[in-house]
Amino acid sequence: MIAAPESFDAIANFLIERGSPGVALRKQEVRGYFAEPFDIAVMRRDVQKFLTAIERYYPNRTKPRIAWRVIRGEDWNKRWRKFIKPQRVGGKFWLTPPWIPVPKMRGRHVITIEPGMAFGTGSHATTRGCLELIERVARRFKKNPWTALDVGTGSGILSIALVKLGAARVWAVDNDPIAIQVAQENLQINGAAKKVRLSGSDLAKIRRVFPLVVANITAETIVELSAALAKKVAPRGYVILSGILNARAQRVIDVMAAAGAVLLERKREGQWTSLLLRRQ
Repeated sequence: MIAAPESFDAIANFLIERGSPGVALRKQEVRGYFAEPFDIAVMRRDVQKFLTAIERYYPNRTKPRIAWRVIRGEDWNKRWRKFIKPQRVGGKFWLTPPWIPVPKMRGRHVITIEPGMAFGTGSHATTRGCLELIERVARRFKKNPWTALDVGTGSGILSIALVKLGAARVWAVDNDPIAIQVAQENLQINGAAKKVRLSGSDLAKIRRVFPLVVANITAETIVELSAALAKKVAPRGYVILSGILNARAQRVIDVMAAAGAVLLERKREGQWTSLLLRRQ
């Protein structure tokens, strides 16, 4: 689809959350690839509805235009896999798809993620923001045992990172059954399954608090869950939030402050904001 470059991150995030394993960004174009079978009519409707909704954030910009094309099956892997590359994130992580060998790098943890139908490969600004903030918080715990809660785990990438940085136990929740399945596979691949309790349970059903809570979801969902999220953070504990468009960041900060969590750091990349807060 053709759209304003300022909206590329938001569109890419939307397509990945709808199951696209590969999204390519061009000069004025976003290409999302989907494997058959999927309902083209439903996808077209959802994409158009989303584009209409975000137009108000980009006034007087390129009017989004959508085009669909069926790609021959034998060309599928070659077309989308070439856009997924290994990458360094922060000072501690090296993220890679399983089909690319990664050289051992001193001081970096390798996280292998199979791009699939759950959000979180490390290619998006929101995931990178969370990983970098998790790294900073983990340093504050030093060698003391700590646990964490990963809300909306998606691919499981943040839970894997938490384990690799020293979490003794991680509770990971997601209301999408596909995400649970994908996360379980990624946890196994990365040797983190024994330390992660993966569940489709509601947040309210978790009867404990954590030194660290992470949630890479959406601003709207964070606002809705703000009180419940704050209740899961131990006194003086930390909460990392992302999936937030810059225009919505202050609203999230305000509702979290009302719930008892104060802002420590705001990290921006492109159109996205990641937040580090601490419970008072």
